[in-house]
Amino acid sequence: MRKKEVQISTIIGMGAECNGDFIANGVVRIDGTINGNVTVTDTVILGASGCVNGDINTKKVIIGGEVYGNLNVPEKVELTSTARVIGDITTGGLVIDEKAVFQGRCDMNQDASKKLKPNNKAVKAMKKSAKSAIVEALKEVEESSEEGNTESTETKTEE
Repeated sequence: MRKKEVQISTIIGMGAECNGDFIANGVVRIDGTINGNVTVTDTVILGASGCVNGDINTKKVIIGGEVYGNLNVPEKVELTSTARVIGDITTGGLVIDEKAVFQGRCDMNQDASKKLKPNNKAVKAMKKSAKSAIVEALKEVEESSEEGNTESTETKTEE
């Protein structure tokens, strides 16, 4: 993202504060504070003085400031050395520079809308092995109780 020249379509300047959800097209640079969710069609660049108190939904993001919320970014998340992210990240790619702060969970290369279907053969094999283990355990219990019964009858006949 740094190699290509980026055409920024919206700038939230240092000292500016937006209360409520923020939605924009294109590339957005945030150097102020947004108290709400951010939804951008292309890229979010959060400067070192920028702060977002809410979730960020965008294709790509470069974080230099603070985010207190979750990141849902299908392509790439980049946390620079001044970044501070407290929340979960769902993304296709993640770059974390040294000294960046990230506290949360990260899911990479996963499509949340697609649930993994279990392998039917594996499920059948697990059921079969569980069933045979139960049958085997029941036989052992049965055998040990039969042994206990014969011992107690032997003891009674000796007396």
